[in-house]
Amino acid sequence: MKMLKNYLIEQFDLTPQLIDFCFESEKEIQKIFSKIDKITEYNQLKVLKAMQKNSVSDAHFVATTGYGYNDLGRDTLEDVYADIFNTESGLVRPQLMSGTHALTVALFGNLRPGDEVLSPVGKPYDTLEGVIGIRPMSGSLKEYGITYRQVDLLANGSFDYENIKKAIHSKTKLVTIQRSKGYSWRPTLSVTQIGELIAFIKSIKPDIICMVDNCYGEFVEKIEPSDVGADLVVGSLIKNPGGGLAPTGGYIVGKEKYVQQAAYRLSAPGLGKDVGATLGINQLLFQGLFLAPQVVNGSVKGAIFASHLFEKLGFKVMPTSQESRHDIIQAIQMKTAENVISFCQGIQKGAPVDSFVTPVPGDMPGYDCPVIMAAGAFVQGSSIELSADAPIKPPYTVFLQGGLSWHHAKLGVMMALQALLDKGFTSKFIKSINLTKPYKLNKNKGEEK
Repeated sequence: MKMLKNYLIEQFDLTPQLIDFCFESEKEIQKIFSKIDKITEYNQLKVLKAMQKNSVSDAHFVATTGYGYNDLGRDTLEDVYADIFNTESGLVRPQLMSGTHALTVALFGNLRPGDEVLSPVGKPYDTLEGVIGIRPMSGSLKEYGITYRQVDLLANGSFDYENIKKAIHSKTKLVTIQRSKGYSWRPTLSVTQIGELIAFIKSIKPDIICMVDNCYGEFVEKIEPSDVGADLVVGSLIKNPGGGLAPTGGYIVGKEKYVQQAAYRLSAPGLGKDVGATLGINQLLFQGLFLAPQVVNGSVKGAIFASHLFEKLGFKVMPTSQESRHDIIQAIQMKTAENVISFCQGIQKGAPVDSFVTPVPGDMPGYDCPVIMAAGAFVQGSSIELSADAPIKPPYTVFLQGGLSWHHAKLGVMMALQALLDKGFTSKFIKSINLTKPYKLNKNKGEEK
């Protein structure tokens, strides 16, 4: 431990007091980590069994080009996903460029002019506002005559069942349920809660398509939304299920007819799932999926560690370190724009890629205010890799996610805290434990003076 501490001081410029504080905090959450490990083991076995059931072999790693006809690896990977998610069918493609794109394909594939889509969990991600037409945008659902309605969550984060019932009518074709909080200060929905909501909606109108945006949630629990009645489950391969190895892609799993409709939208009517070259990345998609439960484990532990540290320092966090986890995102209210920027710059300094870069707020497509994004990632935009981002607006909430390993996630959080201290952040608690006490180091002996 002493060697590790001295290495952190010498090589990462962390103060000894901060290191001691973080190491002690880590000890305090070991019982929670043990519970996370049990979930991970279950999910690892689930992925392994699905691969064994579908006889995955190196023949499935062969590249296809052009139309991608008879891509055995692609088709087998989709069968593996369908088994893991306990669904009839899957669409897992590099041509799905992001979670937003996968959701867009699923929506446009299954909605027609005159239909209405309902969100019973409030406003979705900022990047979906243009897709739906909440923000005027060329090519939106609204332009195609597809209307949108939403019912906000109640103040305590629970479902407003009374108004959800009122919102469902003859034109309500699809319900979209965002599992994760996005840029909202609300609890992430558990799979059990999602199941209860779906059951309620189906009791009112059984033929409604229930689609779950599963981004950031895969393998955090032992079950997925498709296990509790979701007709479609959608996500990104550069988040949890790609395991940090998938260079691009997304997935749509669910009932065969709805997945096929999405496939027709992705390619062309009559072509559907039969085309789409994988260009030699099948091995990365299989291997990333196999590693995904372990990678998610590190991400969840990093989020819990950050929550525990910053709630001790007087920040509002969601969820707290003691609450159950349903995605990999940790929200922290940083109080000021300066704190947000310092936090993100600290995360960047702890990255394996572009650690020398200093992120600053800027305008981003799909967002209504400047956003700062810290991500030293091997894959551009990969939020299963350690990253942090925040809209620069009150209450100045930063959203931390990812970490290909627990130990990297831990270092990144420590670097973020150090950056805050270096920029002058303090509190009564910090003063009481001398967290910013000056120090000197004997570089030759590697010992504190």
